[in-house]
Amino acid sequence: LIKVKESREFFYDIVLMDIMMPVMDGLTAARYIRKLDREDVATLPIIAMTANAFSEDIQNCLDAGMNAHLAKPIEISKVLEMAAKYRRN
Repeated sequence: LIKVKESREFFYDIVLMDIMMPVMDGLTAARYIRKLDREDVATLPIIAMTANAFSEDIQNCLDAGMNAHLAKPIEISKVLEMAAKYRRN
């Protein structure tokens, strides 16, 4: 959240968001990113990367404003697919 908030607009192409973090969980961080008063965050792809892979967990990520969910262990080919799918032009 802080990295996005303190960056210039359109600096980041994608955010890979862990769900289980020590200070703020990824769901809350995604919600905050989406609410920032910036033009870029509406289309900034946020991809969840988590071991929480039940359908409810995936829906929670989507409800928090994330674009997609990748289950751990992460496969780099899946990350690259997501990056290509959600690439902003």
